[in-house]
Amino acid sequence: MDAGQHERVFLRWTEKREGIIAPNERLPWPQTLAVGVQHIFAMFGATVLAPILMGFDPNTAILFSGIGTLIFFVIVAGRVPSYLGSSFSFIAVVIAATAYGGSGPNANLSVALGGIIAAGALYAAIGLAVMVVGYRWIETLMPPVVTGAVVMLIGGTVSTAIFISMNDPPHSAASSTRSP
Repeated sequence: MDAGQHERVFLRWTEKREGIIAPNERLPWPQTLAVGVQHIFAMFGATVLAPILMGFDPNTAILFSGIGTLIFFVIVAGRVPSYLGSSFSFIAVVIAATAYGGSGPNANLSVALGGIIAAGALYAAIGLAVMVVGYRWIETLMPPVVTGAVVMLIGGTVSTAIFISMNDPPHSAASSTRSP
């Protein structure tokens, strides 16, 4: 930071109209609001759907994703406007570990909670490692072609489950094994 520049205070971003938007920059207000509304639709669907597919209470997921987001926002001093929501990567593991049938509360959720907490601890350890040594090792270990393929597979699996449940109402998406 130049000597002539003053320190940015919490929730202050520079408006940028073109190019890549950095963490300390934002789009003009109309575009910011449009992207914000789009983000709300995307995050709300994921934050509600993932817990339902695993047998969690969606209200609990919304509460804790909100708390986690606020903690994250304070830690990064508002520089990275991000929402921390539910992860679709846990769905298959939770369903398999708990033998969840796909409707109502998951009675065996305690079986999977230890693994979810361990994954959270691992994520925190990776975050600390990134803070200490940087992020380049992650790009080497998991290049975009790998992470993109994983995200595509998760999306394909979830969309198939939704398609099955829409076409076969008596059975849930989580318990159906029939092909569309």
